[in-house]
Amino acid sequence: MQLKHVIIIYKAGHPLSKKWAETCARQLEALGAQVLVGPSGPKDNPYPVFLSSINQRIDLGVVLGGDGTTLAAARHLAPVGTPILAVNVGGHLGFLTEPFELFRETEQVWARLIEDRYAVQRRMMLQAYLLEGDRIMPTVISEQFLCLNEICIKPASVDRMPTSILEMEVDGEIVDQYHGDGLIVATPTGSTCYNASANGPIVHSGMDAIAITPICPLSLSTRPIVMPPGSVISVWPLGDVDLYTKLWTDGVIASQIWPGQRVNISMADCQAKFIILQSDQSFYQTLREKLHWGGTRIHYDPGAMN
Repeated sequence: MQLKHVIIIYKAGHPLSKKWAETCARQLEALGAQVLVGPSGPKDNPYPVFLSSINQRIDLGVVLGGDGTTLAAARHLAPVGTPILAVNVGGHLGFLTEPFELFRETEQVWARLIEDRYAVQRRMMLQAYLLEGDRIMPTVISEQFLCLNEICIKPASVDRMPTSILEMEVDGEIVDQYHGDGLIVATPTGSTCYNASANGPIVHSGMDAIAITPICPLSLSTRPIVMPPGSVISVWPLGDVDLYTKLWTDGVIASQIWPGQRVNISMADCQAKFIILQSDQSFYQTLREKLHWGGTRIHYDPGAMN
């Protein structure tokens, strides 16, 4: 990997994350890299400036924070193909990040990247558009909305807890009407997040699939469903005349949905690319550690069985 153009994103308002970002910037500049550093958070979005300031390919995005900081990086950097090195500095669960212990000796990390001693994990993303007009030939009326975890369609209000009625089609065929708190459409990466909290299925991160999970449905027969990655999912809010229904991407509000509009969701035409430093990364180990599963009572060394 070349390290000519690097961006470093740290968790806004977190002193330790900022300190490590400054240290990394000095080291990379000493290696001849052009480096841009900025905070990322609910009120900070450095990516438009980063992407417009560097008119060449960005070789690496270093993300120092937690899963929320990493999700924002994926939404902005996946379309331009920038690989992400995400490190848990100030995060909580750290599902998407490398452990800080592997990053502490940062100069060794840069050497590994330059010498191509790392792995790249590609993760499926979803895209969504708002449409209106004829069901057969609708008109796209919004920008593209990307997510790495999930797209959520649900009502929101400051003074009440509204429910929703959402009609869903898959590939042009009506599947169901969901009456409840909303609908989650998740990637395998996002299946362990909000989707899992809503009793949706956990999908292996190495798969391409789409999990659809209703949130607190009022019908006991309503169940989650896993769809092939090539599916096109269309969702219509029914009966909402007060603009309660919102479209959310990775927990961030993306748009209101007006009466007569629908949301089309499909697999994105880009993937998030994560740099992996761990030599023994395991999806099941991550589940056991992050979700506090019991695991086996007998621990053994697989290498000793050869």
